[in-house]
Amino acid sequence: MKNRPHRWGNGLLLGTAFIAGLAAIPAWSVLGRGIADGPRAEVYQLLKVFGDVLERVQAEYVEPPNDREMIENALNGLLTGLDAHSSYMNPKAFKDMQVQTKGEFGGLGIEVQEEKGLIRVVSPIDDTPAYRAGVKAGDLITALDGKTVLGLSLNEAVERMRGAPKTKIVLTIKRQNVDKPLEITLIREIIKVQVVKSRMQPDNIGYVRLSQFTEQADAGIKAAIRGLKQQNGGKLDGLVLDLRNNPGGLLDQARDVSSDFVGQGEIVSTRARNPDESRRYEANGTDLLNGAPLVVLINGGSASASEIVAGALQDHRRAIVLGTRSFGKGSVQTVIPLPGNGAMRLTTARYYTPSGRSIQALGITPDVTVAESREEPTRFGAEREADLNRVLKNQGGTDQQAVTPRTDLPEIVKQIPDKPPEGFPKFDIAKPDETDFQLQQAVILAKAMVAQRGKSAN
Repeated sequence: MKNRPHRWGNGLLLGTAFIAGLAAIPAWSVLGRGIADGPRAEVYQLLKVFGDVLERVQAEYVEPPNDREMIENALNGLLTGLDAHSSYMNPKAFKDMQVQTKGEFGGLGIEVQEEKGLIRVVSPIDDTPAYRAGVKAGDLITALDGKTVLGLSLNEAVERMRGAPKTKIVLTIKRQNVDKPLEITLIREIIKVQVVKSRMQPDNIGYVRLSQFTEQADAGIKAAIRGLKQQNGGKLDGLVLDLRNNPGGLLDQARDVSSDFVGQGEIVSTRARNPDESRRYEANGTDLLNGAPLVVLINGGSASASEIVAGALQDHRRAIVLGTRSFGKGSVQTVIPLPGNGAMRLTTARYYTPSGRSIQALGITPDVTVAESREEPTRFGAEREADLNRVLKNQGGTDQQAVTPRTDLPEIVKQIPDKPPEGFPKFDIAKPDETDFQLQQAVILAKAMVAQRGKSAN
């Protein structure tokens, strides 16, 4: 369908002259014939108040206001007041979003969202200035170049973080378990996101990391698995799929990536306010591993499309999920282009895993819980969807307690520790195999699954 809006994990643009003269326009011209009668009469009255306020500001504010900025702020306030994921995008922000979903954009390389006036890091993107500088999921950005972010909209903050390559910016960050604010200096780059990375692990176990669900996600997964098989003489006994700190992205890519491991059946369903707009997404591919064991890694930074994939593979008993509970973003955002080249990102549905679970504000609970480190983080802000303001309710799904417990976990699961031992080295980007405890346990689990599969085949 032409100009079909993107579904994300993620109308009319009112002009200044139109709103400024709103008080003088009959109600049926603004909101539809007869709308001033009955329960929606209050809506017209409030729009009249808005028109009056706008005219008063234009006439009496201490300095001449920028009409475009006022209207854009009003639109953004209207949408952000609904939930944590709806928002207005001006033409520049909309263009930036379109570029980002293609996997190349300018800036620092972090996925962010607004939280109580500050900017929360959902996840740093692999091999970007933010990732290399040590910016972490959960960090709160309180200032940019020494100027507070309080009072800025999310779009304004993002615009300030972006800029010409090779230019400098200083982020002031509040971090868990750190008493003093951190100042991190970053040099902007053109961010070319390599969303898929892969390498072989011992004993014919492959490792594939997917950092975002951009338009290249599914093609990247297919190419990575093909490359691992070629690299290993056509032999791939098992795979670890790493979705940690993956903030999500495009819903169709979540379906396609899931279909790379589940040949048939439901991947995810979405339920909208209008039942006619609800949808079921079915697998549309072939299991690239031919049934070989699969372990999926998740953590609190795994959100949206990542949770769709983890939930689908978990419900189909196609993979064992290892790590910590995911973020819990179980809503779908539709990006709707608007006149004037802007767009609105509007929450239009909840999504549900194949068993009917809603993960909204709950997240995906791993089959095997393994923490990244021994430290118990001190909570000072929103760590998951449930901690955000204006959270969409979890409703309409299967009772979590009613989901059939797994009986297919190998015996070694009982021996896998839930946290690293005393003295385990701190994670080092340059030495992931030696310092990534969760990955180590995922490989151990995958080997046990391979052995169990071999016994079943004999």
